[in-house]
Amino acid sequence: MNPRRKKRLTIVVAVLSGLGVVAGLILYALSQNIDLFYKPSEIHYGKEDTGLKAQIGQRLRVGGLVVPETVNRDPDSLKVTFRLADMKMPISFDANDPMITVKYDGILPDLFREGQGIVANGVLTDGFIIQASEVLAKHDENYMPKELADAAGTMHQKPSYSGKQLENSN
Repeated sequence: MNPRRKKRLTIVVAVLSGLGVVAGLILYALSQNIDLFYKPSEIHYGKEDTGLKAQIGQRLRVGGLVVPETVNRDPDSLKVTFRLADMKMPISFDANDPMITVKYDGILPDLFREGQGIVANGVLTDGFIIQASEVLAKHDENYMPKELADAAGTMHQKPSYSGKQLENSN
């Protein structure tokens, strides 16, 4: 093989190897930052379409309704624990419903309350316990994230606004 061709081949192989390593590192970094959305029942039984279950240590986003009488606040700190259940219409809670426990250390949103729809970002630590790093409450009674609206099914009605309502609100 001609030395000039050998040198070109070495350069091409080195560039392609470098691009492969960079692409691998980018994909690895992106996989570490993906938060998959789950409902409490999906954490128990797996995703409906794929059967994929959340793994311990996995970062995830979970949404549901705060179960009444399950909010426990630590009087000496900002730690709070509560249980989440699937959003279903009409709103009712049964002891047999799949529920998860959320532990959070921080200031809760002003709209947080029992029976409220919330989304928590965190890590699945043990079985059905989420250590949340962020808790988000819906901003009004009309808003619902798409995933939760789909979970609520046909009973969920999207708000309808007319031009006059928008003009009067300003």
